[in-house]
Amino acid sequence: MQRTNQIIQVSNISEFKTNLLNWTHQFKTAVWLDSNNYQQKHSSLDAVLAVGAFSEIKSNYKNAFAALKKFQTKTNDYIFGYLSYDLKNDVEKLESHNFDGLHFPDLYFFQPKKIFLIKENTVEIKYLNQFSSEIETDLRNIKLIKSQKSKVENNIKIKLRIHKDEYFQKINSILNHIHRGDIYEASFCQEFYSENSTINPVEVYQNLNQISKPPFATFLKLNDKFLLSASPERYLKKNGNTVISQPIKGTEKRANSKKEDSILIKELENNPKERAENIMIVDLVRNDLSRSAIKGSVKVDELCKVYTFEQVHQLISTISCKVKPSIHPVDIIKDTFPMGSMTGAPKISAMKIIEELEETKRGLYSGAVGYFTANGDFDFNVIIRSILYNKSEKYVSYSVGGAITAQSIPEKEYEECLLKAKAMKHVLLNTK
Repeated sequence: MQRTNQIIQVSNISEFKTNLLNWTHQFKTAVWLDSNNYQQKHSSLDAVLAVGAFSEIKSNYKNAFAALKKFQTKTNDYIFGYLSYDLKNDVEKLESHNFDGLHFPDLYFFQPKKIFLIKENTVEIKYLNQFSSEIETDLRNIKLIKSQKSKVENNIKIKLRIHKDEYFQKINSILNHIHRGDIYEASFCQEFYSENSTINPVEVYQNLNQISKPPFATFLKLNDKFLLSASPERYLKKNGNTVISQPIKGTEKRANSKKEDSILIKELENNPKERAENIMIVDLVRNDLSRSAIKGSVKVDELCKVYTFEQVHQLISTISCKVKPSIHPVDIIKDTFPMGSMTGAPKISAMKIIEELEETKRGLYSGAVGYFTANGDFDFNVIIRSILYNKSEKYVSYSVGGAITAQSIPEKEYEECLLKAKAMKHVLLNTK
């Protein structure tokens, strides 16, 4: 499928990005990805917008990766979308029977009619040829767009799917599994939710992004379903024959002063429990990548490096490998899915145990959103620090979790969950 390319220079890129996001309200399908100019060496674009589905694939977990492979090969074009966590059931003999208040399809990708790629003050516009005559009109409309201010009443009442005492019981159950040798680590998650609630998705996303400024922010719209994400984590990126994964494990709060922050950074860097969490997942990711990698090419580029965000400090490791040109990009993803940072180790045992103990179907949470390019490269985040919204069902949800290891203290794990939930709770309760 041929695209018409046009490159423009924009003097006020911040205003252009805001207008571009507000312009998405007229489309049934949209994906907005924003790095917030976060400085990290594997970033190739500052922001991307894809709108309007020319063709699409929507699927439950059964044979989902095979269907995606076929769709990606057939379009031979940019495609944007997501992989829900429950595609684990396509990769392994697993099931998902927990409560689902959101009802997103397990997998969704679309070939966009219109794409905007932003790097510094340069915007590359890529329209399918049959829509190229709309470029100038669209640019005029984007320039004139007004933000859709909320007129909805703030009726959010946040509830916990798992209450505190029950949470402690479940953590102790995981610790028993660890002490028995069933697993070494499990990523256990809990849901916070609000029923009969109405929000303005663009406004809530903008507020969440403003206080978080993460490198993998996402606004996704699929008809009446929305993802509003302030994710700090990359799942997987392919650039040519190089593939990288950047799992996050290890969290510390921010302080009020630079001096206190420096102390907390040092403490996180040298914390044996947090480092152990991270290193276990690094080993898992190395193993996952080795399925697709050229033999001997898997290496750890960064181990347990502290990255600082608006809300928290995080330990992030970077693992890379080389792949043969003959391997299909979807196979690389399937070989590593779901990401180890959201499961635990060993992966299959951890997924079985957390499925039994969690109360909510994860769905999009702890899945991945991103895109494939026309030449088979890709970039996907991990869907964490995110609000999910089903407008028709008036259901709002966000989930948080943490890695449970032999050194975990249930009270500390609970505090970490509340720290991770802070930004989502704040914007939902304070967006008018």
